[in-house]
Amino acid sequence: MTGGPIELRFEGGTIALRASPSSEEGKEALPKALTVQPWVKWDSRSRCFRVLAFRYRELLEILREEGSPVDDRVLQPLPFAWAAPSHGDPAEALGITLRPYQREALERWLRDGGGRGAVELPTGAGKTFLALGAIAYLRCATFVVVPTLDLVDQWKRALAPFEGQGIPIGELTGREKRLEPITVATYDSAYVHADRVGNRFPLIVFDEVHHLPAPGYRHIAEFFASPYRLGLTATYEREDRLHEDLAELLGGVVFEVSADELTGEYLAPYVLERLYVELTPEERAAYEREYGIFRKYLKKHRIRITRPQDFEKFVYRSGADPEAWRAVRARHRAVQIAFNARQKREELRRLLLRHREDRVIVFTRFNDLVYEISEEFFLPCITYKTGREERAEVLEGFRRGEYRAIASSQVLDEGVDVPEANVGILLSGTGSSREFVQRLGRLLRPREGKRAILYEIIARGTGEERTASRRRKKLRSSKG
Repeated sequence: MTGGPIELRFEGGTIALRASPSSEEGKEALPKALTVQPWVKWDSRSRCFRVLAFRYRELLEILREEGSPVDDRVLQPLPFAWAAPSHGDPAEALGITLRPYQREALERWLRDGGGRGAVELPTGAGKTFLALGAIAYLRCATFVVVPTLDLVDQWKRALAPFEGQGIPIGELTGREKRLEPITVATYDSAYVHADRVGNRFPLIVFDEVHHLPAPGYRHIAEFFASPYRLGLTATYEREDRLHEDLAELLGGVVFEVSADELTGEYLAPYVLERLYVELTPEERAAYEREYGIFRKYLKKHRIRITRPQDFEKFVYRSGADPEAWRAVRARHRAVQIAFNARQKREELRRLLLRHREDRVIVFTRFNDLVYEISEEFFLPCITYKTGREERAEVLEGFRRGEYRAIASSQVLDEGVDVPEANVGILLSGTGSSREFVQRLGRLLRPREGKRAILYEIIARGTGEERTASRRRKKLRSSKG
């Protein structure tokens, strides 16, 4: 190729490629190895090629291989003024001591992923400290994305060692918009501002990275040019397309370790106990009637549901098929009957008495059941409707021991700093292995002599049995 260098600029979440001389069609003269890529698009309005910003690193690699001269103006990082020691571990210089598995995860991320990829550590295993190690090693402006304001506050506290070295910590949320060399943002705010700030941070960290493939949120990863990308999660859902999407957006899984591998030394040992209850005759009749409507529809239309994606397709179908919609509603009523089985309340009463000296979290799927349990057993409860001040008050009371048990729906699964508990009672839940591992992780904060236990209370002869088996699948596979 002849002519001047190819100019690369960050523009609104994309990278514009401009070169000369232009071809007869007005398209820029780029190496063929680049123009044949399906992700390189011609923009007729600005008469240049464009790629989504997340392709920046791949783009540079192709241009280097082709020997193309480049005028790279993409990254304009915020200054990261920290005089890290020339020898030794930079994390240690900040007073951060990584555990052996955290250090191995960081080395794998750097060596195998080249500073890209996801790390899977169980809840309570210190994913945040791994990210601090990555920031200390790279010593560059970093953008941290988290799902909730509670996690924004937790991360800002965890990043205090950098602030102690003169590196300001910023925030990009609905309550504050201040960019600093290390900035913590919610997924919602990051999505809104990605096209504006996507070239200011060489490193981007996605906490609870399983949120990223959601519609809209994936644009955060697409619009950031950050060559270094770290995803953190407690567990992937192997049965969905999550790992495929993330492999493209930030790199595949470079390290994973199960709760079983860390129990004893870094996490509390635990046991899982499955308890079965029977439906009353009235509940059984109602359950079979409602679930029968659902099964009849599947049989009539020869539909098989063997994976979560199959059920998602069926729900979409119900939008245009009134009979399918009635079948979906009937299934939902059957699920509610199983979740609200009267014998579950009696089993819960027995367990609360048995563990009256322990710290207990009761997990449910739906808010209505949380409120009923709260009223029947005089337990403080937390749902997504609970205000931040009230939630903080309940959790602080639980931390101090004023409340020995609390009840919650899915709001405590992630994004909230939950005080130590050693007993969990799962009254209802989804088939998500991620949800199951996160709830188990709430019990595994280590303490001398501690032994955690998670009970699953299941209505026998209902779809709950299959659901319980699916959500344990991750634990079985990780045990090998």
